[in-house]
Amino acid sequence: MIECNYECPCMEKCPLNNVMELIGGKWKMQIICALNNGGPTRYNRLKARMDGISNTVLAKSLKELEEAGLVVRKEYLEVPVRVEYETTEACDRLIPVLDSLGAWYESYLSN
Repeated sequence: MIECNYECPCMEKCPLNNVMELIGGKWKMQIICALNNGGPTRYNRLKARMDGISNTVLAKSLKELEEAGLVVRKEYLEVPVRVEYETTEACDRLIPVLDSLGAWYESYLSN
């Protein structure tokens, strides 16, 4: 579990802050969306879809998402070795929540 220094007014640790720790940052949402929309995706194809991301940042973000249980890395023992990334069931359950946040934001902009 992620520790956070933020405390809600109710004096409990804030689960929303923990979620933002998992999916926040410049690239993680784009990676999640790309994998959700594209299904299992090889590293180079994913990098091509992320305009401007460096190899270091993509590899780090994928590793963090994998450690969080939101992305799975599948390695196929072929020549050359094929590696694909895809969302997990936990991430798939997160997608409707993110869609709702997007809808909220569009509504917010129209007010």
